[in-house]
Amino acid sequence: MQVIRRIISINELCRSFQGLALPLCGQFAILHAFQSFSQDSDKGKWKLVFFWPKDFTFVCPTEIAGFGKLNGDFADRDTVIYGVSTDSEFVHLAWRQNHADLKALPFAMLADTNRRLSTALGILDVDAGVAKRATYLVDPDGIIRFVYVTDMSVGRNPQEVLRVLDALQTDELCPCNWQKGEEVIKTAA
Repeated sequence: MQVIRRIISINELCRSFQGLALPLCGQFAILHAFQSFSQDSDKGKWKLVFFWPKDFTFVCPTEIAGFGKLNGDFADRDTVIYGVSTDSEFVHLAWRQNHADLKALPFAMLADTNRRLSTALGILDVDAGVAKRATYLVDPDGIIRFVYVTDMSVGRNPQEVLRVLDALQTDELCPCNWQKGEEVIKTAA
């Protein structure tokens, strides 16, 4: 019998999390490589939290590097990026040290080794034992404002996530394919 699991959706409070992460870019010394993170880290900022299934795979580094290239754009919008997988912080460290596109990654990679966060968000693929390819935009009040989940074999478009963040931050009605700087929809008063 298949159990149906509900993915946490928009306008819900983001689940509590805590754990170790491999912090920002640079050369890593094993004694100083890891930091603790929780839902209270970077309080008052927007958060982009994205999950990938496994380190040392083929699609995942293309997405991670894509988000890394846009880190400055997200930071300009007062948004902190957290990348998450169910791999350990040690696996993250080894991957970053050995993958050219990840060596200078400008955001933290969190380790959800106990799978609590991916389970609480409803994105744990129970059969594979890994997180699904999921993306969340969480506002400064901890409310999920955007959820994006794709099949394990399909990479995300980080530019689209940035576009949605821009739209959310207007707090206005934004039409299909709206881009930052364009007119929003005005309704009759």
